[in-house]
Amino acid sequence: EVQLQASGGGLVQPGGSLRLSCAASGFTFGDYAIGWFRQAPGKEREGVSCISSTDGTTYYTNSVKGRFTMSSDNAKNMVYLQMNSLKPEDTAVYYCAAETICIPNLQAMGAHADYWGRGTQVTVSS
Repeated sequence: EVQLQASGGGLVQPGGSLRLSCAASGFTFGDYAIGWFRQAPGKEREGVSCISSTDGTTYYTNSVKGRFTMSSDNAKNMVYLQMNSLKPEDTAVYYCAAETICIPNLQAMGAHADYWGRGTQVTVSS
């Protein structure tokens, strides 16, 4: 059974940090890139970042560049999203998804993702 489980969300004040984790199982982790996506209430899903399982290449949406860092531990089938300098506009449900390639067009990656996990809520508020 394919599973992608995002965790690590919570309530944080503006300027704070959170580290999200995505645990993958049920498929060959090395054959897929993993992306992070988010959806705020009343808004469309947005691609946040992705990482290639082959060479660790990462791409980020412009609004999180310099603040978010994605990493992976292929031995543990885990992917992480370190989120620093969080802003209220980062508030959303965050999902991880698996697709065959990590590309700069994160929206397209999300549209073709093979597997999705349950999300984790991130709320940035004072």
